[in-house]
Amino acid sequence: MQEEKKGTQIASRVFDDGTIVELVAQGNQTTLCVSKDGAWQLLPEYLHDNGECVRPIPYSNNLISHGAIRLPSEPAEYGSINELRNDLTSYIARYVTLSPDALITAVSYVLLTWLFDVFEEVPYIRFLGDLGSGKTRALKVIGGITNKPFLASAASTISPIFYALDQFAPTLLLDEADLRWSDASNEFVKVLNNGNGKSLSVLRQSVQSKKGDFEPRAFRVYGPKILAMRKRFTDDGLESRFLTEVMGTTSPSPHVPISLPKGQEAEALALRNKLLCFRIRNLHHAKIDTTTEVSTRSGRFNQMVMPLLSVTESGEARAAILRFAAQSDDRLQAMRHASLEAVTRRSYLELSGQGTKPVAVGDVADKVRDRIADYGRPVTNKLVGAVLRSSLGLETWKSGGKYWVARQ
Repeated sequence: MQEEKKGTQIASRVFDDGTIVELVAQGNQTTLCVSKDGAWQLLPEYLHDNGECVRPIPYSNNLISHGAIRLPSEPAEYGSINELRNDLTSYIARYVTLSPDALITAVSYVLLTWLFDVFEEVPYIRFLGDLGSGKTRALKVIGGITNKPFLASAASTISPIFYALDQFAPTLLLDEADLRWSDASNEFVKVLNNGNGKSLSVLRQSVQSKKGDFEPRAFRVYGPKILAMRKRFTDDGLESRFLTEVMGTTSPSPHVPISLPKGQEAEALALRNKLLCFRIRNLHHAKIDTTTEVSTRSGRFNQMVMPLLSVTESGEARAAILRFAAQSDDRLQAMRHASLEAVTRRSYLELSGQGTKPVAVGDVADKVRDRIADYGRPVTNKLVGAVLRSSLGLETWKSGGKYWVARQ
């Protein structure tokens, strides 16, 4: 019986001495691209000076062999960063219609995915629109040139997604991600809520022995993510992690083909190869640029936008990213003003200011229903009472067949 090779199977590793090891695929075989000080070589395995041996995740891995995760084949020269940005811009604009600011932001986001592990937080990009708006096209085209793109759908079960995020640290591309009921029990939402910060992980029970014993295991879910959705999340905290392009608001370019040509996949691979070279040359120089902080915006806004600005040198491009991010933030603030919690608070304050008697929960609910036309589910008295208690911290009680709310 042949002795099994020793060593840890990896998709990516950065050693303390600056050595970068990346998984690549050529034909039906994976290998390791090992680089240090800008020079690189392809090796079947790598033994580091510290004694650690690493090997490539084999091509037989189902996610690789079925194309769910796409890899580069080898580093390729890209010239200057401006030339690389121009190549990325031309490629995206050839197949996707985006607003000018969103196009510039998308290019910087692609670059960020290849350096994301340097930063403590990363934003998410989202394409929002109805059927036929081009959101899935944008997800596939832009996502296809990110760092180890992993295409999934919200119809997938969560276990393989946890596995892929933990083992490969890919860019998650989530299609039809309309998870409107974004409560804490939703496993996808746990990935999204925890996945934009490096220090956060998700704990799950897993079988650790033949006896079937269960032990807790921490899964790494940090990394860039691109979503295509028809509607927004109801959770404002989750919404604040996204920079959103509303699809269909820009006049479609006549040059964008209805169907992607066969050569598009080869173009994406060629760009992934250039971007791998970009990672090799720039990973150890990348850092957060604290001078890009916007004092007039929230801390969350700056957490999301500063990594993008840190991989963007041009002042014009930075201004475009800030405009695009500000639009997303302004939409969120407007939504929060019109949210169920905000409308409930305003309705209660109006009624409580009209007299000295307790306010009926039903009267508050009537006002809320008059102001919210489409919440996605019925705005019942019970729901409004729950908001008054849990979100606004007000006490309610039942008397005379009605529920009442205490005055502040």
